[in-house]
Amino acid sequence: MSIKTYVLVVTDPGKTRHVHAEISKIPNITELHEVMGPYDLVVEIEVESLQDIPQILGERIRVIDGIQSTTSLVTLPD
Repeated sequence: MSIKTYVLVVTDPGKTRHVHAEISKIPNITELHEVMGPYDLVVEIEVESLQDIPQILGERIRVIDGIQSTTSLVTLPD
């Protein structure tokens, strides 16, 4: 069973495309959308284990230059 997490990303003005390009290189990213509103990007991550999520968020996404903040939404198992 896989676990999906949605990450709502706020970027620095003018850096959204850079952040989008960097996130698109990360394994386990199944969808990535630039959006309008309070967030700039919506990222869908799919992993096999809940323990994989903090590593992807902390070591791969949050370290990207141009990210101001992230909000994570972990789906509940069916």
